[in-house]
Amino acid sequence: MRPEEELTSAAATGNTERVKHLLQSGVNGNGVNGFQRTPLQVMMMGSTPVARLLLEHGAVPNVRDCSTGTTPLHDAARTGYLETVRLLVEFHADSQATDNNNCRPVDLAQLNGHQEVVDFLLSI
Repeated sequence: MRPEEELTSAAATGNTERVKHLLQSGVNGNGVNGFQRTPLQVMMMGSTPVARLLLEHGAVPNVRDCSTGTTPLHDAARTGYLETVRLLVEFHADSQATDNNNCRPVDLAQLNGHQEVVDFLLSI
């Protein structure tokens, strides 16, 4: 398995220790898997430690999904993971980015009933 595949797999399963090891071994935090997605795009959204490791190692927070136009912030807002949303914003994720349906992260949070995320995104 290619190192980029290993990293995206570890991120997707929330395996913080494996992500840390791979990043410290020099695996590119922006490398893509076979589906052309980065570790930050496929990470387990509720795993803030994985997100922090990736971002601290240079993962681009505003990378867009090639088919939907969503960013990791869209995904975290849609699923209601407030701590991940906060972390992405801390690392300069664009809270005003729109996806292919012209939805911002706050719009997706609102559509899915995540009021705490809505409140936070409206406060920045």
